[in-house]
Amino acid sequence: MKKAISLLLCIIMVLGVFTSCGSGNATNDDATYRTLYSSEVSTLNYLVTSTYNDMTCGANCVDTLVEYDNEGKLKEGLATKWEYDEASMSWTFTLRPDAKWVDHTGAEVAAVTANDFVAALKYQLTPEYESANTQNLFGVIKNAEEYYKGLVYKGGADEDGKTWPEIDFSEVGVKATDDTTLVYTLGKEVPYFLSSLVYVVYLPAYAPQLEELGKEFGTDNTKMYYCGAYYMETFEPQVQHVYKKNELNYDADMVYIKTINEIYNAEAGTLAPEMVKRGELEYASIGSDILDDWLATEETKNLVSKERPSTTTSYFYCFNFDPKFDAAYEPDNWTLAVNNENFRKSLMYSLNRINPVAISEPNNPEDYIMNTVTPPTFTFNNDGVDYSQQAAFKSINAKDFFQESEALKYKDAAISELTAQGVTFPVKVLMPYNPTSDNWDKECQVVEQQMEGVLGADYIDIIIEAGPSDSFLTLVRREGKYAFMKCNWGADYADPETWTDPFYQEAGSLGYKYAFLRTAIDNNTASAATVAEYFRLVEEAKKITVDTNARYEAFAAAEAYLIEHALVVPYGISVADYIATKLNVFEGQYAAFGLSFLRYKGQHLYTDFISMEQYEKNSK
Repeated sequence: MKKAISLLLCIIMVLGVFTSCGSGNATNDDATYRTLYSSEVSTLNYLVTSTYNDMTCGANCVDTLVEYDNEGKLKEGLATKWEYDEASMSWTFTLRPDAKWVDHTGAEVAAVTANDFVAALKYQLTPEYESANTQNLFGVIKNAEEYYKGLVYKGGADEDGKTWPEIDFSEVGVKATDDTTLVYTLGKEVPYFLSSLVYVVYLPAYAPQLEELGKEFGTDNTKMYYCGAYYMETFEPQVQHVYKKNELNYDADMVYIKTINEIYNAEAGTLAPEMVKRGELEYASIGSDILDDWLATEETKNLVSKERPSTTTSYFYCFNFDPKFDAAYEPDNWTLAVNNENFRKSLMYSLNRINPVAISEPNNPEDYIMNTVTPPTFTFNNDGVDYSQQAAFKSINAKDFFQESEALKYKDAAISELTAQGVTFPVKVLMPYNPTSDNWDKECQVVEQQMEGVLGADYIDIIIEAGPSDSFLTLVRREGKYAFMKCNWGADYADPETWTDPFYQEAGSLGYKYAFLRTAIDNNTASAATVAEYFRLVEEAKKITVDTNARYEAFAAAEAYLIEHALVVPYGISVADYIATKLNVFEGQYAAFGLSFLRYKGQHLYTDFISMEQYEKNSK
């Protein structure tokens, strides 16, 4: 962070100074909370998805073993108590006996039992269901990887010659010893295990229904059951989603809003503000193109506030090391270029991050820029030192990544080296964007003009292309149909290892399919040794499980190496969007990882929109 005030705000947030002090307005929780959405979910099956858009239903409709309150403090969820046995590396959770599953009408189905957690984990470890979350279990839950890969390779060897014998699921470290006792046995010491329980990979599902439906589970709202704050009464794709308060939820007294109606409109970003003014919605994002006008107009100035500041998500620019885009964009040429460190550094130092951030936050854009992948105040070591301020980051944090002279120096070196390899210039740089994401198209235009202005259009040709509105991540990033693109990652648990997930890839695996760094090793490119060293540093850090300070130092060294060799370009945290809302955003659950920030539980619906003055009061 460039400004001390930004860091102070984040520290205040993480330490839980924010309280639920109300907006000053009367509540109207019986009214319907109405919002627009422009990107349809690809599935309601929270056991297989890794996108927050798809996780919204699971987050609000299925409870976790533990929760975080609005101050970021851990509290009971479906579990009322838990204990850890160091000798066996086992966590034992006692479930509350009053937790119930309901259907899409709110009618009771059955009690939530420990077996529902066992069945959900087995489902995710069944290859035919294609869960994107299995890697979160590997190396954490005993024999999870062994069971999964035994099914994948059917007792044979993987690409590296390692044999994976088939084992019985009874050998996996999850057991229901009775209806209310759940035991997880770990494959290693996992310092962050409790915090990871608020991520989708540990959500339960009604076991008999999972067995009956298989791949059909979660394909619509009638093909899943609910044990959370809400159930989904209506699911009409590209029409509406209607959530109703689950009156049978054990914590129903903490669920204040009775109905949530998400209404589809492809032009949501444009239409929502006007619908707010007409009294047809309770929420709208106020884009930079209309913000000044809204703040200057008597009718709307008191309707504007902001989202809660968040360090849950980090943004960074990825280089794609395994391009799968069309021949017109010259993927072979790009592959040679991206494996050249001087080429990557020329792009890194030519990117002035202030300019694209200023599109969404024109007043203080520097507050949202950071030089690391891991956000400030995400976690602290045993001495209270912010992980992002580890010694390994000292030179990186002091650096200004936008330096024209450095960019041109690296450009000259790259031209010399790449010309000898047969690379043709300008190198085509495909930069797609999701058309449903506010201002992303404008950001791309600014980045193109600015980077080509520094490096010259004879060196790079940034090609901006609108991607699909639906399933953008699946069809673009995971398919490798980009060259250089802004990506993001949300933390899954309170440990720096979570920020390695987009980059680190085990042998034979492409992980979460971000930069495809593993292909540099597999194809023995010019970057093979660099990537291999980063992977080694991550693996060494993972081995440190007891000494928190040493663990954090090791992960910081790995992340610093990733950045210093321009295998990624750090960007920033989420800009706190300007919005019109009747919710006090500081009442909701908060944690810098997992599903908490997606939940409506604990929030009231107020009669009036929150003003900026009320927002400032609520934040204290």
